[in-house]
Amino acid sequence: MHAFVGTTPLVELQTFDVPADVRIFAKVEYMNPGGSIKDRIVRYILDDAEQRGLLRPGATIVENTSGNTGAAIAMIAAARGYRAVLTMPDKVSKEKQDTLRAMGAEVHVCPTSAPPDSPKHYVAYARRIHAETPGSFMLDQYDNPLNAEAHYRSTGPEIWEALGPSVTAFVASGSTGGTISGTSRFLKRHKPSVTSVLLDPVGSVYHRYFHEGVVDHGQIAPYFVEGAGEDHLAKCMDFSVVDDVLRFTDADAFATCHHLARREGLLCGGTSGANVWGAVQVARSLTGPATVVTVLPDSGTRYISKIYNPDWLTQNGFGGGAADAQERAR
Repeated sequence: MHAFVGTTPLVELQTFDVPADVRIFAKVEYMNPGGSIKDRIVRYILDDAEQRGLLRPGATIVENTSGNTGAAIAMIAAARGYRAVLTMPDKVSKEKQDTLRAMGAEVHVCPTSAPPDSPKHYVAYARRIHAETPGSFMLDQYDNPLNAEAHYRSTGPEIWEALGPSVTAFVASGSTGGTISGTSRFLKRHKPSVTSVLLDPVGSVYHRYFHEGVVDHGQIAPYFVEGAGEDHLAKCMDFSVVDDVLRFTDADAFATCHHLARREGLLCGGTSGANVWGAVQVARSLTGPATVVTVLPDSGTRYISKIYNPDWLTQNGFGGGAADAQERAR
């Protein structure tokens, strides 16, 4: 199945209030066989590791993940005969955790509240397992330049092939930074005027770092969206190809998820909601003709117990559920 990674559909979103002649397109990345955009980087990095002899037959693959990278690793590990050991923060949805275990991965859940320098932090825990496991391989997705290179060689070219010079802006949230960095680098190489906008959740460090050059650990705070933002600077994040960083809230992301489900027929995860919310903000700042492109990293089927559960929404302060959320996203 992993041979079919990439060439995902690009759909036009038509139910948002944006200026005339400004179009929004979204690349449906949950159509990858492993269910997310992370299939791209995992296949690319593991192929490279095998070619260079860094990953031997029957070896153990270790990685820290918010779920989607882990699913891609579990898929490819099962297909190629590797053992997968994955660490993740405890805010990751039960659906994601169960998916990894169903494909045979060993999963270690760590406290989301653990600071970056804590041995209980999910990144530090993965590094320790890697160090203690002879012959293991760690993708190191946050700091591995091959992460961004995978998008430079696949996501960017696919968008350019479909839309060409009509692309005005590329918008995406970032955690490792691979998607925004690699895709933006490719698009800007072909059209330097393309605007690249990173979306960062409240509670992450990227927004202030971009605008003020400061990593403020005091602003690190919990948030519910999975797979966006970070509590440290990932080396994979290339701010030199980013033109602006917009901050979004959980409510922004989840409201847009419900709009996408009820009005566009697209059942998406939280980062997809954030990405489309950001694409709409950028679109509203433009005068047509213009084209804004984003990605839908994963499916809402991995968040039924959270984003699409009225009780969970109410318990966590997100109001009256889908109908109210949809209205806020308009």
